[in-house]
Amino acid sequence: MLNKVEVRTDQGELLSLPFADISSGYLVQSIEGLDPVPANIVSSSFARLDGEQYQSARREKRNLIVKLGLEPDYSDQTVEELRNNLYRWFLPPRNANFRFFTDDNPLVDISGRAETFDCPIFVKEPVATISLLCMDPDFYEPVEVELSGQTTASTVSGNIAYEGTVDTGIVFSIAINRSITGFTIYHQPAGEQIRTLVVSGQFVAGDVIEISTVPGNKYATLIRGSVVSSVLYTISPYSDWTRLQPGDNALRVYVEGAAIPYTIRYTNKHGGL
Repeated sequence: MLNKVEVRTDQGELLSLPFADISSGYLVQSIEGLDPVPANIVSSSFARLDGEQYQSARREKRNLIVKLGLEPDYSDQTVEELRNNLYRWFLPPRNANFRFFTDDNPLVDISGRAETFDCPIFVKEPVATISLLCMDPDFYEPVEVELSGQTTASTVSGNIAYEGTVDTGIVFSIAINRSITGFTIYHQPAGEQIRTLVVSGQFVAGDVIEISTVPGNKYATLIRGSVVSSVLYTISPYSDWTRLQPGDNALRVYVEGAAIPYTIRYTNKHGGL
């Protein structure tokens, strides 16, 4: 279960909020919006066909609602001071970076922009109710996973056991050590069909190719000498930009001839706590 939450400003200023601990003057009463967010599902109807056919889906932004009780010790704190202090993290539309600590699960991070800050002054038990909108609804583990592998000329695949609950993109990097005319990334999530990402081009020893399939940050670059250039044109328009799915993912990188080492980096993402 959750036992602590930390909030940082973009400048790095920290507010630590252990649950059931009022030494800071704040008591975490509740945090809403930690469940999976709703999905908008698009479907189509067809003549003489019962029901509808699924087309696509997208998830909405996340709305976190944090309630903090103000608990001054009155020796060197007042309710007004505690209230005003929270503005450093939650004054709309300021961005706040959350880190959640739990007993059994890994640390996760999420960022939200303060939408409203409601803390009535003339009440007996002052409580700050803060609404934040997280445009990216996923919780990210702070430590990136990095795996190493080698290309193959066979049909034998390795396995990546992805521990997140939401699909995640990868950053694939390969340091070319001989002349090749391209490579293909084969990816097969458990129980699904094989998907391919095909790269075709003239590459020579010393080239470094990096491909990101992270949604919202897709790119393909070539480092040759000290020059960095885009090589998006080398990726087939019919390619599937590799995204790991929860569970086992069979993956191999096909290149004819001797093996070439590569690395894959990705971040575990979670749809809810």
